[in-house]
Amino acid sequence: MARHMSTQRRIVLVTGPSGAGRSTAIHVLEDLGFEAIDNLPMGLLTRVLEGSDPQRPMALGIDARNRDFSTIGFLELIVKLGRMERIDLTTLYLDCSEEVLLRRFSETRRRHPMAPGASPQAGIRQEMELLQPIREIADTLIDTTTLNVHQLREEVERWFAPEGGRHLAVSVESFSYKRGLPRGLDMVFDCRFLANPYWKPELRAADGRNPDVADYIRTDPNFAPFVDRVVDLLRLLLPAFRAEGKAHLSVAFGCTGGQHRSVALTETVAKALAEEGQQVSIRHREIERRLANVRPD
Repeated sequence: MARHMSTQRRIVLVTGPSGAGRSTAIHVLEDLGFEAIDNLPMGLLTRVLEGSDPQRPMALGIDARNRDFSTIGFLELIVKLGRMERIDLTTLYLDCSEEVLLRRFSETRRRHPMAPGASPQAGIRQEMELLQPIREIADTLIDTTTLNVHQLREEVERWFAPEGGRHLAVSVESFSYKRGLPRGLDMVFDCRFLANPYWKPELRAADGRNPDVADYIRTDPNFAPFVDRVVDLLRLLLPAFRAEGKAHLSVAFGCTGGQHRSVALTETVAKALAEEGQQVSIRHREIERRLANVRPD
């Protein structure tokens, strides 16, 4: 949906459920040079655009709690702005699991704005149901379930920091199938068919970034052909996605525990892409969970 042309004005619509980090994302975009307005009534958006500097990018926070908010109205707004040739539109959706949102509200002892007279869980579910159609069509989705405020800042900066020229940012991530697929992925590769270092006692405690672990996985005769084919596929797709105007691509590798095989594949593929000049970032979901001492949700 987003267009990326130098003559266009960049507009980022920021939304998501209460407690997922929308306001934090708005502040980060403001630090990046965007003119930022949070909690903007949708009825005022056109007027705000007409009265602002057309050369400066703008970040607009849309809150489902505003009295003129409606799901249909928001979707129609996205279509309307997306058809304007002078606007480069991106919809940023800050997502989070219901369990973590509930914990955040419990920790702050706040009532949920969507259901002030009921339990926070009722308000969370009502708001997520209201926003689900917007989530499905969002250009950029950042899941803050396991992110702290500093990690969220890094994620927003990764996608929206001005860099000149048309770039396609590639995020390569490892995860455990036992915890389910991460949200917002474009491509997923299952690497559970590879030799598993977990069954080697001397390797079990290390992760896929360890040279001995990585070397063990590479001994699997399927490793090299698998990596070659994945990298070749990405070489084919990345220029096509870039030409289409896509700003980011999320690629993930999954294994049983998210510690050995998926981590090694993520490191290997990310390094191959970076050596070819691609803008690449790496994330290891299960390792980050352990480091942050976050309990499974």
